Amino acid sequence: MKQTTIIILGVLLSALYSCNSKSGKKSSTIEKATKSEVPTQSQELEQRKENFTKKADSNTKEIYKEGIDAVKASGILESAKNVGDIAPNFTLKNALKKNTSLSDYLKKGPVVLVWYRGGWCPYCNINLRYLQQELPNIKALGANLLALTPERPDESISTSEKHHLDFQVLSDVGNKVAKEYGVVFKLTDEVAKIYNEKIGLNEHNGDTSNELPLAATYIIDTNGKIVYAFLDADYRNRAEPKDITAFLRKLGER
Repeated sequence: MKQTTIIILGVLLSALYSCNSKSGKKSSTIEKATKSEVPTQSQELEQRKENFTKKADSNTKEIYKEGIDAVKASGILESAKNVGDIAPNFTLKNALKKNTSLSDYLKKGPVVLVWYRGGWCPYCNINLRYLQQELPNIKALGANLLALTPERPDESISTSEKHHLDFQVLSDVGNKVAKEYGVVFKLTDEVAKIYNEKIGLNEHNGDTSNELPLAATYIIDTNGKIVYAFLDADYRNRAEPKDITAFLRKLGER
């Protein structure tokens, strides 16, 4: 009888341990699920950089690095329009070839002005996707988003449709507006060669200048003054859309 009692006790303890163990596993899984978050734009851009570093050959990596270094050395970050400057007005055609003016949008509220290099650029596509996700919050704060690209209108409409963009995409052919803002630079010969051979940059932009804008972001208040500026020589870095919203919220509280 004593031996039977011991056996039963052992079975009960084993069952209890098994139960606790399963409960612990379940709890751990829930904890993991709770901790897991939707990736931010910065995290996705970082992942893209890491993938490039793993796959690209050393020569290509060196060419792109030299290209970024050349932008830094050009002095563009110091000479571009910045916080406190008055934003030059412009009128450009949108994806449907209709004229769109900065001044018209400033009558409605602040404007978030973003440059992207082209629909061929994977970093730009990530940025556009996150901007689209954040658009309802930008609009809720009374602001509008305008995206400028040196691509021809036919190319920009393709990008707009591909990403289901609900904000204006404007073609700044020849980088005319970008030059007024001082955000244009010339690609190194090596980078230009890669872009033209692999992407057909000149066909996309309709010129042979081999010039591109920085992936700049400005917030312009209703007085036409630049109150926020994101300028970076490295095209792989972009203003975080949620940071844009946070700034707009503070702007509205002033």
